[in-house]
Amino acid sequence: MDNFDEYLVQGEPNKSEKAKAWKTAIGLQKVDGLTPSEYLIASAKQNIEGDISLEDVKQRIHNYYQQQPLNSDDNRTEEADKVSVRITELLNEKTFSFSSLEYLTIHKRLFQGIYNHAGIIRDYNITKAEWVLNGETVLYANAENLKETLEYDLLQEKRFNFKGLSISEIIEHLAYFTSDLWQIHPFGEGNTRTTAIFLIKYLRQLGFKEVNNDLFANHSLYFRNALVRANYENIANGIYKSKDYLIHFLSNLLLNESHSLKNRELHIHFSDTVKSEFDIVNDTVFSLIEKNKHINTAELSEKLGISLSTVKRKIGQLKKNGSIERVGSDKTGYWKIIKK
Repeated sequence: MDNFDEYLVQGEPNKSEKAKAWKTAIGLQKVDGLTPSEYLIASAKQNIEGDISLEDVKQRIHNYYQQQPLNSDDNRTEEADKVSVRITELLNEKTFSFSSLEYLTIHKRLFQGIYNHAGIIRDYNITKAEWVLNGETVLYANAENLKETLEYDLLQEKRFNFKGLSISEIIEHLAYFTSDLWQIHPFGEGNTRTTAIFLIKYLRQLGFKEVNNDLFANHSLYFRNALVRANYENIANGIYKSKDYLIHFLSNLLLNESHSLKNRELHIHFSDTVKSEFDIVNDTVFSLIEKNKHINTAELSEKLGISLSTVKRKIGQLKKNGSIERVGSDKTGYWKIIKK
């Protein structure tokens, strides 16, 4: 047993694999309304071409932000850059263990040095206003039993037998598993990106090696909103949990189908004949301001799941057409709704 020739040490992936990983990594930042810097994009292109290694990219980004004086907006760009590099690194690795420890480790590797709770299960309950729910929140798992809940869900999935299922039944099952895993929300931040990486690696383990990475690159926000709709219901108002949106995403991802993936269609008050996506976002801005007139643009960006620059542009439009006004200063003032 002294001949280990059959074992191969993982090397640098080829250009195509690198490009797919980078596209997915950068696209996934949209789930939290983040946009990587041009410096990161340029460095990624050099890595894809083979001019610099991934370690070089990591060191470049580290040095760049050590030398840069940061404001609150730059902090989010720094997060987008560093997490993009780390996602790319994880996707390039052909390793995976289906366990709660792996899930926690992914979060730790993505957010170490960014969040002080990287890889640590939250010990407090959370809510998050969602624009697709018109400012309402999904009910996330209770902080008192998160570890047990996470381990139970993963154990049930590990024991699941796919034998005899059609591909459509497999996709439906994966939609239920993914939405249930995401609803646990064991971390204070970074749950969707962690769940996405865990899912991609799990799909590879199941044999889905040629997944359509463009889906995560171009429709990561739809993926998150589909998870929201899979876990929210308000029966009193005729709104029910629906896995259909997530099934559409997974069908496009794994089967190259062409279901429509429009975020506005996930909104609980969407109507093709009445609502545009712009109208829906505006309605949610009004709803969030009504709940908290002191809300700032950074908080609006996080709750709406869109970039800070987009929020500022929309706020500017609402102010210009006389829908809202700012009373007092940017720091201590508040928003006032004039007309909807």
